[in-house]
Amino acid sequence: MSAVQRAELERFCLANRIRLQSRPNVWGDLLEPFLDTEFTPERRTVTQARLSQVGLDEDAVAGIRAKVAPLMVAYNAMHWDWCDLGLADLMDAATAPWIPEDRQIKPAERSAFCTWAMKIADLGHSHDRP
Repeated sequence: MSAVQRAELERFCLANRIRLQSRPNVWGDLLEPFLDTEFTPERRTVTQARLSQVGLDEDAVAGIRAKVAPLMVAYNAMHWDWCDLGLADLMDAATAPWIPEDRQIKPAERSAFCTWAMKIADLGHSHDRP
């Protein structure tokens, strides 16, 4: 939904008693090194601080990034995205037929990969926030 429609969406949610919720963009932070831009030491520090807030220490972050690196490098070599990569991009990459075969998530592994990625996306999100 476009940011232009944010006020309309908020009114709709209020009128229909739908709670607004926000969550940290965990995958946006995890995939930042794969953007087509420089990942400076300053950005690394800020990004790691946000990831630490959701429970991902430097070792966990390194492990996750290592797992998705071949996939995301191949994906962004095609897109050259320099602003934002997130969960939608990761899922797109996981199922893209044009990703080199040796970097693809195999069809039999996609369900488990998706479950793993969604659990990570949900870190730092409280389902009880008003």
